[in-house]
Amino acid sequence: MILRPFALAACCGMAVCAATVPSEVTYYKDVLPVIQKNCQNCHRPGEAAPFSMVTYRETRPWAKAMKQAILTRKMPPWFADPHYGKFSNDRSLSPAEIETIAAWADTGAKEGDPKDAPKPVEFTEGWGIGKPDWVVEMPAAFHIPAAGTVDYQYFVVPTGFHEDKYVRMAEARPGNRALVHHIIAFVREPGSPWLKDVKPGVAFVPKRDGNGQGGGGFGGEFLVGYAPGLPPETLEPGQAKLIKAGSDIILQMHYTANGKPGTDRSRIGFVFTNEPPKERVFMLAAANDKFAIPPQNPNYEVKSRFQLQAGATLTQFLPHMHFRGKDFEYRATYPDGTSEVLLRVPKYDFNWQLTYYLEKPKFLPKGTIIDCVAHYDNSPNNPYNPDPTKEVHQGEQTWDEMMIGFFEVAFDPKLSPMDLMRPPEAARKTTTD
Repeated sequence: MILRPFALAACCGMAVCAATVPSEVTYYKDVLPVIQKNCQNCHRPGEAAPFSMVTYRETRPWAKAMKQAILTRKMPPWFADPHYGKFSNDRSLSPAEIETIAAWADTGAKEGDPKDAPKPVEFTEGWGIGKPDWVVEMPAAFHIPAAGTVDYQYFVVPTGFHEDKYVRMAEARPGNRALVHHIIAFVREPGSPWLKDVKPGVAFVPKRDGNGQGGGGFGGEFLVGYAPGLPPETLEPGQAKLIKAGSDIILQMHYTANGKPGTDRSRIGFVFTNEPPKERVFMLAAANDKFAIPPQNPNYEVKSRFQLQAGATLTQFLPHMHFRGKDFEYRATYPDGTSEVLLRVPKYDFNWQLTYYLEKPKFLPKGTIIDCVAHYDNSPNNPYNPDPTKEVHQGEQTWDEMMIGFFEVAFDPKLSPMDLMRPPEAARKTTTD
């Protein structure tokens, strides 16, 4: 989680910030409200964080570590440049909140009066979206070896739906967080040729192409995903993703061996809405898979572009790179020639795959161009670099690279997603040929 620089508080006048901190800082009155808002979503039993912060007894031993984490901007994870865009899921702490936690740690991490505590946050055990209406689970546990490369595994799960379903919320839950690198759940519509010969319920590894890369690809609609820091898919009222009757769910599973063998049986939960949506939501991407990052290069630039062929409302961003990823930027150029930076991530962290939800969704007229610019550090100065002597190309494994500027849009449900990607005449011709 990235925080606004603590030094900024000093520059703005520490006296002002200090004035907002009570003379005696206690857990229940001052610290717990901050933890509930910014930390407990991960720091609770069964979630991604390595320890719980639900109670004082659980939190107290970590007081000094908490102070260090927020002052060094390691926590809470948030990487957006505050000069560009405002985001509804901004996890960053204010200077006053930072000073409150620091003062609590410095003054003995006092408990205070439990009567001062805010109302506990209610979580549904095992899910961030509440109780799902429907759950897709891997048909059987998959075994991950102690060492070696594990190719992407694909699982086809028929829905059995006889009518269209509208997804309002969705969440991917790994069965073994230590070994699951990511999960992507795709919708494969009836009649799609993508992985059409794969037997349902059986792990499948597509044939590799001539460059040695996996052949599974993105042949369906991106429904929901899991990676460290990635929140559940929660749409606004009146919005939904579509699972057509007769569709299949295809799970793309990426496992990473960590020295100990294990098993995984991940699952996906869905919450439906019975009302046809006013807006359909769909994930698009400005991606580039044709790059070669030279050895020893500390700042190699890769660009990608996507042009909207129909008007749509931009709702969120998900920049994606691997270990050498350094920074990422989204810029929109509108039909009238004006342009603006929509999101800038000046310090990308592969360990946190964050989604950035716009506080106010932005309408993008037909013809809007989304340009993405990313930089990669393939030098020895990058502590995460697997091999700075290697030229790096597009690839599925984390020691390869990717450059994908995912972004999600809401649009008129009468349109097809193909209308957003190609002129309507071309999209209709393709579907009828």
